[in-house]
Amino acid sequence: MNVRRLIPTAALAGAVALAATALTACSGAAGSGKDGTLDVTASFYPMQFLAEQIGKDHVKVTALTKPGVEPHDLEITPKQTAQLAEADVVLYLKSLQPAVDKAVAQSGVKNVVDAATLTRLEAHGTSGHDHGHEGDHAEGEGEGHDHGAEAGEDPHVWLDPVKYAEVTKGVGAALEKADPDHAADYRKNTDELVGKLTALDTEFKDGLKNTATKTFITTHSAFGYLAERYGLDQEGISGVDPESEPSPARMKELQAVAKQENVSTVFFETLASDKTAKSLATDTGLKTDVLDPLEGITDKSQGADYFEVMRSNLKNLQKALGAK
Repeated sequence: MNVRRLIPTAALAGAVALAATALTACSGAAGSGKDGTLDVTASFYPMQFLAEQIGKDHVKVTALTKPGVEPHDLEITPKQTAQLAEADVVLYLKSLQPAVDKAVAQSGVKNVVDAATLTRLEAHGTSGHDHGHEGDHAEGEGEGHDHGAEAGEDPHVWLDPVKYAEVTKGVGAALEKADPDHAADYRKNTDELVGKLTALDTEFKDGLKNTATKTFITTHSAFGYLAERYGLDQEGISGVDPESEPSPARMKELQAVAKQENVSTVFFETLASDKTAKSLATDTGLKTDVLDPLEGITDKSQGADYFEVMRSNLKNLQKALGAK
């Protein structure tokens, strides 16, 4: 069980301010794209989505992780390294992609936004019994760490709409600082996106309030924040890294959990192998379904963008958990 610490509301304001002040705009950097736009390089889809939604017509966003590539396994090409060095702003999430961390550190780009500093990160393992702590999530729980994610901390903050909203505010402040001529637009777009995320949080809260079981089994332990936010228990076959192989003992333990907690479904995802999920489902007589960690969007995704896929995730969770 995670021990939660209440963070004063002022701390979130501090995080947003930190994001802004940490960006020392290069002279002439803002709008240095050929068409006068701000060149933003985003590490993977959740960061790309924020940059596009907040920046809109004022930014040109390039993602380092192409559709269909598992982000954890990304290798940076020399061309991408050169592209990174020329970016006006780099937006990434430290610790999720080691190759990106290394490339960003060597790039020399001054306007670097680490999303891990814009909210509080926690450790989540393959098993989590952190339900019932919704009230512990203070409105201003984000805190401006200056080091990014540390070893053992779960980086999958975008799967919790409340935490993703905190990151959104920090990214918005960062774009305002990098391109002050369009600050009002960035602020407006940030507020709109935060409003949509707040509405999504309400949908999840209401949709998962009354369920027959609180436990779900998933291939990839990416849903610790989501589970904690909405009073659920995540049981991951593998750890935070989707490619790690579960031990026979873990598989046996999950069979027992499934029986004890009346689990009906084993979830797999679109970008990683479904082999272990289907193996466990066969051994336990359970169904399989998709729970997408939203690390990338492809034509196989159950939706065209973050909000559509999150709502598909909600629908699949409601079905698997026996929502009433």
